Amino acid sequence: MNEKKGNPLALIPIGVFLVLYLGTGIVFEYILKIEMGFYNVPIIAVFLIAIFVACLQNRKLNFDNKLGIMAKGVGDKNIITMILIFLVAGVFVGVAGRSSAESVAYFLLSVIPPQFAVVVLFVVSCFVSTAMGTSVGTITLIAPIGYAISAASGYSLPLCIASVMGGAMFGDNLSFISDTTIAACNGQGCPMKTKFKENFFIALPAAIISTVAIFLVSQGENISQIEIKDYNLIQIIPYILVLIGGIIGINVFIVLLIGIFSGAVIMLATGTVSFMTLTANIGGGMAGMLETAIVAVLVAALGELIKENGGFDALLNLAGRLFKTKKTGQVGIGLLVGVMDIATANNTVAIIMANPIAKKMSENYGVRAGKTASILDTFSCIFQGIIPYGAQMLVAVSAVSELGGNISAFDIMPMLFYPFALLLSSLVFIFFIPDRKTRKEEN
Repeated sequence: MNEKKGNPLALIPIGVFLVLYLGTGIVFEYILKIEMGFYNVPIIAVFLIAIFVACLQNRKLNFDNKLGIMAKGVGDKNIITMILIFLVAGVFVGVAGRSSAESVAYFLLSVIPPQFAVVVLFVVSCFVSTAMGTSVGTITLIAPIGYAISAASGYSLPLCIASVMGGAMFGDNLSFISDTTIAACNGQGCPMKTKFKENFFIALPAAIISTVAIFLVSQGENISQIEIKDYNLIQIIPYILVLIGGIIGINVFIVLLIGIFSGAVIMLATGTVSFMTLTANIGGGMAGMLETAIVAVLVAALGELIKENGGFDALLNLAGRLFKTKKTGQVGIGLLVGVMDIATANNTVAIIMANPIAKKMSENYGVRAGKTASILDTFSCIFQGIIPYGAQMLVAVSAVSELGGNISAFDIMPMLFYPFALLLSSLVFIFFIPDRKTRKEEN
């Protein structure tokens, strides 16, 4: 399937990272009995160790060459875009602050039955992410509301944040303007509408299952008697503007800038903060996202080193050898892009890297281009939605932290109903729903 031989040993840094990251968290949480132990895992330090291990490999290249390789990965358009979103998102959180998020939360709790509050978080996130085409942007906008609803109602914070993340991944997978959709369709040579039709009938059942699961779990929680405190309707305006902008599909940067400008004007005009406090909040918001941005840089650098050392080629070759039949071949395509995503923590990059071998596999198995594109996009979003060091998870944790809350990725992961439901739905469609067209008939 793949012309390059590959080097399985180049994947060792990924194993080192996972062992150290999970191992440190387990030691903190269960052996040392540190509260929120996983939250204290030094993820940047662990990534630096993994990069050091990668640099010790491939002695044909000197250290300067390896620095150049890492710089190539960091300079990728997707990485730069993510970093800018992180920083602008930090400014938005700093400007809007806790008071605006609480106003939105109390307003929602006053107009909808409280038992549907978490379901509404999920549904709104689905709509916003589908329109915007970005899960990170959606989480940035809605995670503070999820935190405020949890604080006001007593609903589990991990459940609220996981519901926001699940809805965000729904749109990331399905949206016409999502980077993953564009990458998958271009790589497989199929129209976006063809891929959308394939995706819709996989994503919709998963969304329905997730909605039911979120409702049932939320009803099983012992929430406190909700006291609707006084809230300022004017402070809701920044969130209303960004939600409307997201739903109608305005670029995420423009949406965030609208939120920042309107929030700053309202906060100053109402006397909620002084100019000096607002400036400090802006700086604090950006500082809160710095770790997230650094992790994105380190992941990109590590992924590029592993790629150069032949790790990804080894994965591609292994996928071609293991999966022989049409149905298992489709699973193989999904697992291939999933492993790429684990290695790069970027679902768009994972799709781009898996595209060539996935196309060859689908041609050999007779899988339609639209279905292959759907599998690539779906499985990349499944893995991206649950890995604890992905941009989505990091932004969610950072947003909660900025507002004074404490939560770790490992608290959120068990409540991520949508990615797991999407996996189940994907496997059902691969194994039990027959194809009515071949790849040639589709083209």
